[in-house]
Amino acid sequence: MEQTKHIDFLAIGDMVTDAFIELLDAKVTCDINEANCTISMRFGDKIPYKDVTVMNAVGNSPNAATSAKRLGLQSAIMCHIGDDAVGKDCLAALAQEGVSQEFVSIESGKKTNYHYVLQYGPERTILIKHEQYDYQLPTLTNEPSWIYLSSIAEGALAFHDILADYLESHPNVKLAFQPGTFQMKFGTDRLARIYKRTDAFFCNKEEAQRILNKPEADFPELHAGIRALGPKIAVITDGPKGLTASDESGNGYFVPMYPDPQPPISRTGAGDATSSTITAALHLGIPLEQAILWGPINSMNVVQHVGAQVGLLNRETLLELLKNAPAGYTTTKLF
Repeated sequence: MEQTKHIDFLAIGDMVTDAFIELLDAKVTCDINEANCTISMRFGDKIPYKDVTVMNAVGNSPNAATSAKRLGLQSAIMCHIGDDAVGKDCLAALAQEGVSQEFVSIESGKKTNYHYVLQYGPERTILIKHEQYDYQLPTLTNEPSWIYLSSIAEGALAFHDILADYLESHPNVKLAFQPGTFQMKFGTDRLARIYKRTDAFFCNKEEAQRILNKPEADFPELHAGIRALGPKIAVITDGPKGLTASDESGNGYFVPMYPDPQPPISRTGAGDATSSTITAALHLGIPLEQAILWGPINSMNVVQHVGAQVGLLNRETLLELLKNAPAGYTTTKLF
């Protein structure tokens, strides 16, 4: 398979269909400070639900590709799907968004990833199952400007070596890395070449603590630790408290969350919106201090909808919201 046109933003990672099941009858129990929450339902009983919403062609990387496309970039997704009806629905969803699917590999006899999202209030618990595919890197005739790497199945470990080979032989290609669960499980030593080659790294505070094995570390230490692994830029979010960022000179910045116009409906996809939008801004030449203002705006609108892609903004609307942002929505020096 050969590339037919230049790609600004090539997202790599698993594509899934999410079925959002909105629960009516459940109980959430948390430790102090709303930490370590669990959800429970009656066992061996019939549990009522309000509605089911099916979202095709989602997942960290497809969400990012759609975000970039709506912001005006030429975007594509590199992933594997099965030759089933779910896969066909995913391809149709990509076509509707205008995301290039020329790097989507269809594997005969395989199923397409299908997840169930238990939605209760603004939070969700996801039942996941990643199918095992034969992950390969197709021919990239023209270098993409950015590769955006995110969640991929546990069986794709060797693929990271193939990707690292490509990145090391194409130094002009920039890499954004938003690690998924299995990529964090692989560890920083095993993915050292990927970390070293990363231009912009994205995770939340708890993930940064887990990646670095520093459960008590705060932002200055976390940023220094992540950048020591190789990334030039690190962006570490902290939920409703805002996000932090640092550059290769060690300058740290803070941006608050953009105010919610209404209480969030669903937080699914908020992180994808933030990281992909900042990456798109960096691609457009926006300095980091301004680029990090873009991300929370897209995230704010995403959480006003069920599903990770419905609320993704176009560039014109995002810039209008930025222009009319409240006085307190600005970048401040963190360290």
